[in-house]
Amino acid sequence: MESTEAPPAADFDFEGQSQAVETFLTELLAAFGRDDAEVTVIRAEDDSEALEVSVDGAELGLLVGHQGVTLQAVQELVRSMVQRRFVGQAHVRVRLDIAGYRARRKVALERFARQVAEGVRSTGVAKALDPMGSADRKIVHDAINDIEGVSTVSEGEDAGRRVVIRPG
Repeated sequence: MESTEAPPAADFDFEGQSQAVETFLTELLAAFGRDDAEVTVIRAEDDSEALEVSVDGAELGLLVGHQGVTLQAVQELVRSMVQRRFVGQAHVRVRLDIAGYRARRKVALERFARQVAEGVRSTGVAKALDPMGSADRKIVHDAINDIEGVSTVSEGEDAGRRVVIRPG
């Protein structure tokens, strides 16, 4: 039976993995005819084993896709590439944003969640949001966490998992 524990930190090649992510994305962008786009890779401030990666440039909508689906697929490709290239090592977590999509989505989700929370607080009636991915659910939970008089819970399974905002 294989161990599911991460390899020790000594086996963690942060710089090598960071460079591999940058190179992979630069080559991917070139393949899409967007070699003028800029890839920035930095260590996440809130997680020493994560990379914050941003891709900025003109006409990157194709790489974001409808509701960020293509962006999520690109992030999954990057994650898979790191795992295959750095076998036997701990792997960086990659948080990818293309053309500021995730940053804008976070702001919009926080604003929407607060508006719904105020409605729930004033009416006393719980409100279930549309199903969303785990990253979006976390944004909603965090945005409402500090609002008195409401709470959140995730309900449902897999792609149907949603946040419910409740009074109390």
